Amino acid sequence: MRVAAVVVTYNRLALLRRCLAALDAQTAPLAAVWVIDNASTDGTAQAVLAMERPRIVYRNTGRNLGGAGGFAYGVREAALAGYDALWLMDDDTIPEPEALAALLNAGNLQAGRYGWLSSRALAPDGTDQPMNRQRKTPYTDLDGYEGECIPAVMASFVSLLVPTEVVRTYGLPIAEFFIWSDDWEYTRRISRDMPCYVVPGSRVLHAMQNPGIVNIAADDPSRWDRYRYFYRNDVVLYRREGLCGWLWLLAKDLWHTLQVLRDRRGHRLYRIAVIWKGFFNGVRFAPDVSYLP
Repeated sequence: MRVAAVVVTYNRLALLRRCLAALDAQTAPLAAVWVIDNASTDGTAQAVLAMERPRIVYRNTGRNLGGAGGFAYGVREAALAGYDALWLMDDDTIPEPEALAALLNAGNLQAGRYGWLSSRALAPDGTDQPMNRQRKTPYTDLDGYEGECIPAVMASFVSLLVPTEVVRTYGLPIAEFFIWSDDWEYTRRISRDMPCYVVPGSRVLHAMQNPGIVNIAADDPSRWDRYRYFYRNDVVLYRREGLCGWLWLLAKDLWHTLQVLRDRRGHRLYRIAVIWKGFFNGVRFAPDVSYLP
C-alpha cells in the first residue's frame, strides 16, 4: 500500500522538524510526506525547501486557512496524486517508529473493510492526551486502550489513516470550520456507514502547546475568541445526530455556561456571549461538503 503522510503546519517550525524526523524513522516506508503550510511567517517555507528529503512535497496555501482548511487542501491534493491511503497529522504529532506499521498491520484489516484507523495519542509524560481520546459513541469517550482494534466513531486528526477510496466516497473535511470539530465531523461522517477502529499499538506523542479539554471556562484567555468556531461547528456536527444531538448540544453549552459563571477570572458575560453566539450562528451555518473531481 502506497501511503502519503499529510502534515498541516503553521508557524511551528521546531515541532515540524521533530514530526518530519519521526516520519523519516518509520519502519513502514512512506511514499511521500506532504507538508501543507498555512502561509507560515517563521521561515518554514525556506527550511522545508532546503531539506534534503526527496519524499517531501511542499505546498503553501498562500494564507492561513486554519487547521480545517489546511487538511481539506492537503487531503484533496494528496488524494488526487494517487496514493492508496493518507496518514493525517498536525505538525506537533511525533509518531513512534512503529506507528504506521501498526496501523497497516492492525488485525489484518484491509482497505475497504474500514473507514479509518486512529492511533493512541500520548502526552509528553506518557499519559493519554484527553483532547485526543477517541469516542465509542458521539457522546462517550473510549473506556481504555485494551485490545488490538477497538471500534470507534470519532477521532482527531492526530494520526488518522484514511484510504483514498474512502475520501472519494465521503468527500473532504469541511474547510469552512477553520478550526475545531473538523476532525470529529469528518470521522463521524465516515463512521455512520463504515466500521472504524482505534489501533492502540500505533502510538504517537502529541506535543500540543495547550493540552486539556476544549472548554472556554477552563482555557487560557488568549484563546477565548477562537471558541466562536468551536461552539458554532459543534452544532453542525451534532445536529446530524437528531434529537439526541440537539439535547447534547444544549446540555454541553449550558454546562460550560455554568462553569464560566463559577470561574473567578472574570469576563463572564463576554465568554457566555461567545458560547451562545456560536451556538446560534451554528444553527444557521450550512457549509457544503466538497468532493474530489
